[in-house]
Amino acid sequence: MDTIELQRIVEVEDDNWWYLERRAILARELCRAAAAGAGAPGRAGIPGRAVDIGAAGGGNTRVLKDHGWRAIAIDNSPTAVDLCLAQGINACHGDACFLPLPSGELDLALALNVLEHVEDDRAAAAEMARVLRPGGAALVAVPCDMALWSAYDVALGRVRRYSRRALTDLLEEAGLVVDALWGWNVLLRPLVRLLRHRSPHCEDLAHLHPLLNEALHLVTVMERYLPLKSRPGVTLFARARRPGASAS
Repeated sequence: MDTIELQRIVEVEDDNWWYLERRAILARELCRAAAAGAGAPGRAGIPGRAVDIGAAGGGNTRVLKDHGWRAIAIDNSPTAVDLCLAQGINACHGDACFLPLPSGELDLALALNVLEHVEDDRAAAAEMARVLRPGGAALVAVPCDMALWSAYDVALGRVRRYSRRALTDLLEEAGLVVDALWGWNVLLRPLVRLLRHRSPHCEDLAHLHPLLNEALHLVTVMERYLPLKSRPGVTLFARARRPGASAS
């Protein structure tokens, strides 16, 4: 990701509908994990050590910190690392396929919209599994379904989009157990497909009119309460874990 695109993300992510709801999903997952691990010190659900792989402007890393996690942001762009450091985020330069972290020491790994940019996504998934300790959790988000492939994906430097089977196989081959898999932006999928096959421009990251931005945000909020997670969306989320009992 180039410097201009990174700066653009930092400018819009605190207000843009897509980033707002993605951070809300992350926050809900962190709360769910904490509730599941209540009363069991050392389990992945209790805030511990986390890595945000492909952190870009550090928005997701800030969510981790706000929930009590000791988080490090890793990105292969020096500009991204500098942007994180400027916000007081612990950050370092690194490749998703060669994480500069010890094996088996982290409680949580995030890879939100990262794997689709990596040529060797198997190596990246294996690295994510490597740095997790037994019982550690991973939260992954990728663009869903090659039927949505368009010039938009090319403009963002993506290599692929994923089916549910492809993402499950990728994580399982890395040694992770997939606990949950769900679609996001199901309601907006028809509109997204129409727009992205018409234009290569990054509509999601544009400075939208406030009314349009709020309308899109309301649609994503409404989706939280509808039984749509099994349906194909624009994005695919996976919650996984490294098997094995955590050390006491």
